[in-house]
Amino acid sequence: MMHALHRFLLLHLLTCLGLYALGSEIINGQNVPENLMLYMASVQNNGGHVCGGFLINEHFVVTAAHCERRNPTSVVLGTHNLQKVDNNTMRYRVKTCKFPSYENVNKGDDIMLLKLSRKARLGKKVQPIQLPNTEVKVKDKSKCRVAGWGFTKTGGEIVKDLRVVDVPIVNLEDCKNKWGHIGKNLPANIICAGGSGTNKGFCQGDSGGPLVCNGKAVGVVSFNYRANCDYPNKPNVYTDVSKYLTWIKKILKQNNC
Repeated sequence: MMHALHRFLLLHLLTCLGLYALGSEIINGQNVPENLMLYMASVQNNGGHVCGGFLINEHFVVTAAHCERRNPTSVVLGTHNLQKVDNNTMRYRVKTCKFPSYENVNKGDDIMLLKLSRKARLGKKVQPIQLPNTEVKVKDKSKCRVAGWGFTKTGGEIVKDLRVVDVPIVNLEDCKNKWGHIGKNLPANIICAGGSGTNKGFCQGDSGGPLVCNGKAVGVVSFNYRANCDYPNKPNVYTDVSKYLTWIKKILKQNNC
């Protein structure tokens, strides 16, 4: 009953959001082996999984700023199966630290840090992922990866096992043109990958998860087109992590926000 209610509320939210479909699962991907992607975090509220995220040190997880509207209260680390969670060791209460100028996904800056209530227990199942050292431009058509627990099809539901898919980087000008054809201007500081020219990408429930290129988290899942995961249509849009390094480093240094 609670699962059905949770799904209903999620779909209702997505319908209200209209063009910019937030959140998202993995389309045409595969399950992630237990010993890989140990940085993945399930961002949750009292109803369960609402967004993805990724651990960057013992104290902070990165996710999307728009996930705050889902009232996240905790993150789960150290499991790829959301039905196998030890609340005493895997669940961490969180404090939200949105990027200061974030208003909505239309205007960009869709990035948020989650301060963990205690240090993450690093080990064989939990390890942080590196961020870019400086501002970077990932080469067009490069193969990167996106992972999450979101829908596996349009109108689907959250899955229990973490899934991953390879997605190609889309030239930024081409991406802007494709979205421009429907009269939508994309915000600054983004990366486009998958969703167009391929049948692979993210879907509802994956928001906040990482776009991983060459072993580093270069993007944060932000939005796709009209909650339609029957790709190809419009390129998927990610927040460019490298544009926010100064802000991230400041918060990590002071260990608070």
